[in-house]
Amino acid sequence: MKDELVLILNCGSSSVKFAILHPAVGNTLVEGIIRRIGLAESDLHYVFGAKEVNHPLGHINYSQAIEEIIKTIRQSSDYLDNIVVVGHRVVHGGERFTSSVIIDSAVLDAIRAYQHLAPLHNPPNIAGIEAISRIFPHLPQVAVFDTAFHQTMPDYAYLYAVPDRLYKEYDVRRYGFHGTSHRFVTQEAAKLLNRSLNECAFVSAHLGNGCSAAAVKNGKSVDTTMGLTPLEGLMMGTRSGDIDPGFHAYMAEQLKCDVKEVTRILNHDSGLLGISGKTSDMCDLQKLADAGDMRAQLARAMFSYRLAKYVAALAVPLGRIDALIFTGGIGENDVGIRAEVLKWLNILGFKIDQKSNALHGKNNHAIITQKNSTVAMVIHTNEEFLIAQDAFALIRR
Repeated sequence: MKDELVLILNCGSSSVKFAILHPAVGNTLVEGIIRRIGLAESDLHYVFGAKEVNHPLGHINYSQAIEEIIKTIRQSSDYLDNIVVVGHRVVHGGERFTSSVIIDSAVLDAIRAYQHLAPLHNPPNIAGIEAISRIFPHLPQVAVFDTAFHQTMPDYAYLYAVPDRLYKEYDVRRYGFHGTSHRFVTQEAAKLLNRSLNECAFVSAHLGNGCSAAAVKNGKSVDTTMGLTPLEGLMMGTRSGDIDPGFHAYMAEQLKCDVKEVTRILNHDSGLLGISGKTSDMCDLQKLADAGDMRAQLARAMFSYRLAKYVAALAVPLGRIDALIFTGGIGENDVGIRAEVLKWLNILGFKIDQKSNALHGKNNHAIITQKNSTVAMVIHTNEEFLIAQDAFALIRR
């Protein structure tokens, strides 16, 4: 009997990540990315076993990118013959989708209807789905939504203090993102702690170029930091995170520009990049900070402080913290950031184990705190595996 495999597609605002996984064990057979879609210098990076390929593609759109991915995989292996379902990461599912779903025309129409809430992400997600429909018309496809996990938040957590008609007529509310990552790492944390997920209170901190934290109680999201858009909440690579709502009008007047330009500044010129003035990459900031760059030092200090504040706030809906989970590129790799955050959180009983933190918890079942401490853990996120599991389970159900 042949292995049944899942093709994963993550169509972002300027890229397409792809992977082929075995849904039962999670091993990745193929992975890669096409970057800078829509620009003249787009390129493909592809890993298959010991083989690694990089080559330029020129100006292509999303449909052409999917075709290039399929062609590249077909030239390297026969894995496509074993694909039984395609799983798509879809950023915004609004209030309609509370779990992953098999894609049909009604689901696709609903994803289109939420484009105004994620204009940089839902259109590429749709393009990926449509491209697969043309190439493999009989292959089932599944949508796994970033927002679905957070649909368990109570109304007092997801509503803004604005007139009710803005929610009812314009869908203005907090949706939250990174749901697939938060769901995966909290499940893993429960396993590592040998506890039932339905009896755990976790704060999950997904820290990459985009950052969010979530309060997960008994396996369900009860609050999170991102809101109507991914701009709200924590300080990020190029995004400001929380800011005075009056900032838009003030800066539009001062800069003699429209609100769209102010929003662009907050999304693309702010965060770590805006404070340091040099880079949004935390590894580069660490090197600059070690060399005495005061702006880099400030950027890292602000990032840690603001994250700690939010972790403390997310303890409120939980009532307790069974574990703080660090994940994502920064969360999994930056020893200094984790140390600073836990130092700020001493009030909640966190005491870092310096040796375990330096080893990213690999010597201690992912735990980086002392035995008499509130638990903090480092868990590698694997959104692709969760997407593969959801997709495979739905077509087998």
